[in-house]
Amino acid sequence: MHGPASPGWLLFALCAASGAYCLLRTRSAVEEQRRAAGGEAMMGFGMAAMAVPAAVFTPPAWTWPACAVVFAGAALRALWAARTGPHHLHHLVGTLAMVYMAVVMAGPPGAHHPAHGGSGLPLVTGSLLLYFAGYVLWSGVRLVPAGPVAPGGAAVGWGDRPELARACRLSMGIAMVAMLLTL
Repeated sequence: MHGPASPGWLLFALCAASGAYCLLRTRSAVEEQRRAAGGEAMMGFGMAAMAVPAAVFTPPAWTWPACAVVFAGAALRALWAARTGPHHLHHLVGTLAMVYMAVVMAGPPGAHHPAHGGSGLPLVTGSLLLYFAGYVLWSGVRLVPAGPVAPGGAAVGWGDRPELARACRLSMGIAMVAMLLTL
């Protein structure tokens, strides 16, 4: 996104750390955790790539259309998974938001920067902002430590800590709000 460099780097670090933790979660013994963690890792790393300040690195022109295609594929996968339960709908909205941001970023240089008058479609951007702001508030309320010990007294591994997974999702939701605000 094309904001000041310091917040861009902080956003990059937050998203990259979330993506890295989600990669750790792919080693979980719980199959549902592993499936969700892979998609969340892709979102975290994709958001980190989008957050690199433009003053530091301007990606080649093919980067944003490629991101749109990758996240469109992830959206199709999330749509397919949503048939098994509503908890997959958030992943669908997140991947579609990434497609939208990549398409806006692929536009002509300067067209997506607020100082030049363009910022995507205000209704879509506003709707996504409302959704993710609500998601952040809802996730924040649910962020209650579940405890470090599993039933039976066995220690829980890093990939199976539900409170860390919720914190990761919360941080990516906050990052999505920040990225949409700068769009």
